[in-house]
Amino acid sequence: MIRHEALESLPVREALPALAEALEAHGTSVLVAPPGTGKTTLVPLALAGLWGAGPARRVLVAEPRRIAARAAARRMAWLLGERVGASVGFTVRGERAVGRDTRVEVVTTGVLLQRLQRDQELAGVDAVVLDECHERHLDADTAAAFLWDVRETLRPDLRLVAASATTDAEGWARLLGGAPVVEARGAAHPVDVVWAPPPRAVRPPHGMRVDPALLTHVAAVVRRALAERDGDVLVFLPGVGEISRVAGMLGGLSGVDVLQVHGRAPAAVQDAVLSPGERRRVVLATSVAESSLTVPGVRVVVDSGLAREPRVDHARGLSALATVRASRAAGRQRAGRAGREAPGAVYRCWAAAEDARLPSYPSPEIKVADLTAFALQAARWGDPDASGLALPDPPPVGAMAAARDVLTAIGAVRPDGGPTERGARLTRLGLHPRLGRALLDASPQVGATLASEVVALLSEEPPRDYGDDLPAALRTARRGGDGYAARWRTEVRRLRRAASEAEGAIPAAGPDRGGQDGAPAPGSLGAEERAVGLVVALAFPERVARGDGGSYLMVGGTRAEVGAGSALRGAEWVAVAVADRPVGRGHARVLLGAAADEDVARRAAGTLLERREEVHWAEGDVVARRVERLGAVEVAARPLTDADPALVRAALLDGLRREGFGLLRWPAGAEVLRQRLAFLHARLGEPWPDVSDEALHARVDEWLEPELSRARRRADLARIDAGQALARLLPWASGEAARLDELAPERITVPSGSAVRVDWSDPERPVLAVKLQEMFGLQESPEVAGVPLLVHLLSPAGRPAAVTADLASFWREGYRQVRSELRGRYPKHPWPEDPATARPTRHTNARSRG
Repeated sequence: MIRHEALESLPVREALPALAEALEAHGTSVLVAPPGTGKTTLVPLALAGLWGAGPARRVLVAEPRRIAARAAARRMAWLLGERVGASVGFTVRGERAVGRDTRVEVVTTGVLLQRLQRDQELAGVDAVVLDECHERHLDADTAAAFLWDVRETLRPDLRLVAASATTDAEGWARLLGGAPVVEARGAAHPVDVVWAPPPRAVRPPHGMRVDPALLTHVAAVVRRALAERDGDVLVFLPGVGEISRVAGMLGGLSGVDVLQVHGRAPAAVQDAVLSPGERRRVVLATSVAESSLTVPGVRVVVDSGLAREPRVDHARGLSALATVRASRAAGRQRAGRAGREAPGAVYRCWAAAEDARLPSYPSPEIKVADLTAFALQAARWGDPDASGLALPDPPPVGAMAAARDVLTAIGAVRPDGGPTERGARLTRLGLHPRLGRALLDASPQVGATLASEVVALLSEEPPRDYGDDLPAALRTARRGGDGYAARWRTEVRRLRRAASEAEGAIPAAGPDRGGQDGAPAPGSLGAEERAVGLVVALAFPERVARGDGGSYLMVGGTRAEVGAGSALRGAEWVAVAVADRPVGRGHARVLLGAAADEDVARRAAGTLLERREEVHWAEGDVVARRVERLGAVEVAARPLTDADPALVRAALLDGLRREGFGLLRWPAGAEVLRQRLAFLHARLGEPWPDVSDEALHARVDEWLEPELSRARRRADLARIDAGQALARLLPWASGEAARLDELAPERITVPSGSAVRVDWSDPERPVLAVKLQEMFGLQESPEVAGVPLLVHLLSPAGRPAAVTADLASFWREGYRQVRSELRGRYPKHPWPEDPATARPTRHTNARSRG
């Protein structure tokens, strides 16, 4: 019996005439209606002619979440006084309740996409309602784009309604060809805002992690709200784990039922939450309760301020959820839940000053998520780069390129971007393409049942108390009686059917398997353990990892560690399913994986197998090997005796860059030659060569050949005469080389007749170190290339006595003090009154007189 009173009390009823007029005139409309107005329940019934005077139609309602799809169908069936599956039914992954008389079918957006790929015309469907468009889920955006394409090209009679609690109505109207916007007003009551920040600072969310101190504070605020306000309390938390922990903290509340609502909750619990309770209730919920579900009796909202948004999870190679600060729009939606039936209050677990710094809206999933599944959907639709799709936001170019790389590697798309037969099959599996690839390729090798069991574990990550070892987690799920195990068994049955249909129909992807076909070869691992490892490796080939000194190096190049008590510890190879990178840790941490072996690695990651000759400089010499690598992981190597000379030469050059030209032989005079040339280049420039390390590396062909090309190892470098090699850089062609000894002589003849070596180590100011008595009579400091030498005047014992670049000034002003200090110490040497006119000598007084 139809519950007319309940239907007529829904505020959206007032907007139905305008909506009908918009659809009649344009075929499309954007419906904006606050939560609780009945847009999800009354509108589909009216469109289908199940309530009101409209004609009978078949209507599809697309919801972003399974829990919302089931709840909406149950609510509509209740309003009609029927059971689910009669006039109103639903279809979600793994569950279907639809009869031959069903006129309104509620589906998830993922199910809608699969139907559109099978039947673009949506034969028999008269209208589609896309609910909760404001949440900007990728599947919903994609479905909207596909539906608009269908309406434009195949089904101009198909009616489309984009429905949302709050959204960019004008933007959606433009996407739907200038669709009229219809607004329904809700019956909102005032909601008091109570700011309730934690007493002490809490750590911001990281990945999936939430500071336990914040959860403790949320539980305390719930107790405060129960004491200060009447009615049920709706608590918003980011995920299932946080809901479970806060529920544990609220245990023992007198006269209060604590309920948990999320996508994994049993149907009985979901039904209880969506119906009035006999006692006061605290309902712990994820963001699913912001707009998709109506929880009666709520007068108080406690908002943790956190949400989960999709991000590219590089640890899993899939789109996953990350904990973020909830947007201001989400905060308004949550607060509004307290004022649905009467005045209420929202307790916000952050400071008022922080509110303005929160993001305005949640990030569109297409901007931040892994796009592999989307790219495959677009390819199968016939638009591989999605450039022709009417999307609210275009997909990022880099993310689409990465997605195409994955799809190409698993054989889902052709080089031109179009889908292969295999890619078409993958879109029908209802799995991420990586997991679909694992199911299709593993089933013929390990059996469809085991492949389905492991893929089901990977598609919904098992609880942490199942452990990090997938074979052990599989055994726990098989015998488990918890809610996860029940969902897992349902998914296994679905995948088993899909895998059985695919057996023999689609060939395996084309990697080099590194061995014979069939099940993995026997070894130290048990047959099931090895098979589990193969399924995981097929899904995530770049995360097959080999043990290396206490940690594991993945094929993709990331290093990871397993826990101290893990069953995976000690395995030579591990296929990593889930990993994270804890704050402050350099390596990833394996959270879920399976032991494997080299045969499994080669089978799964065969497309990454590379055989090549590696010649490089390592540990002080040339190392030449013939190597097999799976990505970053070396699996085999042997010495290479006939290495390519070009590779050897490159390795020797690398050694010279790393360790310097000291690897060459530098006989007496070679280093001095380099210093002289450096001085001339700095002083005169061209044609004198730059002999810095950088310049010598740049001109190695000119001065180190042919010796370098003949060398094979470090010892050969040590036999190359660096002085002879550098001489090749002298400006011989211009004739300037002949002036080397004139412009930068190795020695200078001083007044005593001695040929004294010049110190060229400082190219800015060469140094002449000479005994003071040998310079008597010289009025001007000697010069080289117009630069006065810096003269270090030495005592008879060869110790520095004075430094000058102006001898004449020294004889006048500095000599007298040096003479008074040293002549008593060296009485046998001449110390004339006038050194400028004295006779230079390198001998004592006695020898000079003799």
